[in-house]
Amino acid sequence: MTAPRSSGPALAVVGATGAVGSVLLQILSQRADVWGDIRLIASPRSAGRVLAVRGEETEVIALTEDAFDGFGKGDIVLFLTPAEVSARWAPVVTARGAVVVDQSAAFREDPEVPLVVPEVNGHAVRIRPRGIVAGPDCVTAAMIATLGALHAEYGLADLAVSSYQAASAAGRAGSEALRRQLSLVAGSTLGEQTGDVRRAVGEDTGPFAAPLALNVVPWSGELREGGWSSHELAVRAETRRILGLESLPIAVTCVQVPVVTGHSLTVRARFEREVDAGHAREILEAAPGVVLVDDPEAGEFPTPADAAGTDPAWVGRVRGSLDDSRSLEFFVCADNLRKGAALNATQISELIAGEFA
Repeated sequence: MTAPRSSGPALAVVGATGAVGSVLLQILSQRADVWGDIRLIASPRSAGRVLAVRGEETEVIALTEDAFDGFGKGDIVLFLTPAEVSARWAPVVTARGAVVVDQSAAFREDPEVPLVVPEVNGHAVRIRPRGIVAGPDCVTAAMIATLGALHAEYGLADLAVSSYQAASAAGRAGSEALRRQLSLVAGSTLGEQTGDVRRAVGEDTGPFAAPLALNVVPWSGELREGGWSSHELAVRAETRRILGLESLPIAVTCVQVPVVTGHSLTVRARFEREVDAGHAREILEAAPGVVLVDDPEAGEFPTPADAAGTDPAWVGRVRGSLDDSRSLEFFVCADNLRKGAALNATQISELIAGEFA
């Protein structure tokens, strides 16, 4: 633990050694420094590791009640952990008077916990009855800034999306599984049969429902009623909450693709009023947290490779529907670890810190 640096609020990062935690520590070193102490917390097996944050070496401490000693009103504890860990420890933090910012699914459906993407509904952080603010799933976060900007102009009436999700959404285990599978496939002799990929990978599917190498897997999450996955239903519910459209019709299909970093989505949005694609591009170009790349004639459109390592959502292929003057179709990409989690959590934390400045 480092010595106190300033009179700013203290920040604790729980899950600092994970995939999202590593990205968040980079972000803290790149943005304006509004923090006093920064405390790094992780599971007991990671305690004692030394990580760089703000150019200083900081020792990781184990997640225990003592880890939050000294935290109180005006301080923030950021959870980058599985839902069960957040659910267990968030009340311990809020009982001390500190604010919790949680990136897991533990509180996303709680009506007393605001679900926030700062570019869209940043004002919502100010009302937090339980002392907790939640961030959305990385798929929702990838597209919501574009939808928020268009909704403000045209009024969103109906939405259909398909996601193309990167392996790193499953943490380091997902990225490592994809790389391992690609190595197994590269070392095998593949013929014309589609089953050869599965034979090369064998039972080693990692955290995915099927082999991901050289494959597309139309599943993410757990089975729910009607054949929907829990991940699809979560994107639906989160989009409604953030936009304040409780009855918005939304159809979602979540697909895993063999990309390490960068979620992509195809979006068909129908609005209350007629949409002009040219004006929609102007709206998206001016939207906070969005970069427009849309010149197919020149071969310019966003890809996950463009989005990886960057802050904004990249949007392109913006076009009016061939069948409906009130519909717009587009493609959007974002770094799922950065834009989809670490940056959103950092921005929320900075908004809250501003209340105590």
